[in-house]
Amino acid sequence: MATIELQRVEKKFGELHAVKPMDLTIEDGEFIVLLGPSGCGKTTTLRMISGLEAVSGGTILLNGRNVTWLHPSDRDIAFVFQFFALYPHLSVRENIVFPLKAQREPNNVIEKRLKDVVTLLQIQHLLGMNPGKLSSGDQQRVALARALVRRPAAFLMDEPLGALDAEFRENMRAEIKQLHIDQKATTVYVTHDQIEALAMGNRIVVMSDAEIKQVGTPAEVYNDPANLFVARFIGSPGMNLVKGRYSEGVVHLPGERNRYQVPSFWRDNLDQASDGDGEVILGFRPEAAQISEDGELSGEVYATDMHGAYTMLHLNINKHDILHLRGTRLVYYPIGTPVSFNLQPSMVRFFHPRDEQAISKEMGK
Repeated sequence: MATIELQRVEKKFGELHAVKPMDLTIEDGEFIVLLGPSGCGKTTTLRMISGLEAVSGGTILLNGRNVTWLHPSDRDIAFVFQFFALYPHLSVRENIVFPLKAQREPNNVIEKRLKDVVTLLQIQHLLGMNPGKLSSGDQQRVALARALVRRPAAFLMDEPLGALDAEFRENMRAEIKQLHIDQKATTVYVTHDQIEALAMGNRIVVMSDAEIKQVGTPAEVYNDPANLFVARFIGSPGMNLVKGRYSEGVVHLPGERNRYQVPSFWRDNLDQASDGDGEVILGFRPEAAQISEDGELSGEVYATDMHGAYTMLHLNINKHDILHLRGTRLVYYPIGTPVSFNLQPSMVRFFHPRDEQAISKEMGK
């Protein structure tokens, strides 16, 4: 178990920042997910923690010990790579127990841990095989087993489920999370899949453009995005964002009669943020909209998507703004049908158009 601290850690290639100076503390026993689009710096951050990538500046602490310049083998960290990294000349069994033999663990310990991990990952039948004869999904399971068998202070995982089929990926998400709970091992997990992030993380570090955009629980980054990037990136689809003009408790939005009456608990902060009369961006998740014949907002159906348990309506409120509303599975409207709706006040958010940061509904924040 370990606490990992990054203090102004950065990575540069020439003048280009792969990771801008970053401060982050990963608590002992925490499962933290680095989430973001390709090229945002999440894998580079993971590699710096492991020692596989040298930092350009800053300090990395493991349980208070400065490990910034230590060799990866001296950090008591297990790394699960995106692309397996198995030894092709060894059997599956030999691959899995290799780190235990390197540590000169007793045979009884090796056999016990081997049994535990192959049972967990359901790979008993693969032990005598060569990695080259395995499917990509099975190779990734073996790579996971090799990391898990060590029981290190911390696990670092770089998209470990990317090669697995959808059904097994869902099962493995639950198994890895349960393993984390049982062992209380600090885990840093990299993914671009927000479903994985929301399902697995105690906290999520949302990254973009080589920097952290928000750190919070899954509920916090989903319900209270700190900025427009997080609002757009989290969710499928992302948060609806519409630019309007705020004046005297009303946001005037695109469309002939789209006037949103702002709840009282928002008004003081909106008055301050917009100088009483200015542009704001109104945001809400698809499930915040409630279809109603006398709703205060409206648009025309642009498209509908059936998702089994629910229907996603796409409404056109002008030539540029398409809103996404989540209805029941029985909802159906032909394209071009006018639809009115209300918004659940507690689920509405506002953002500054200029700096793209969230406006808090609580004074003093």
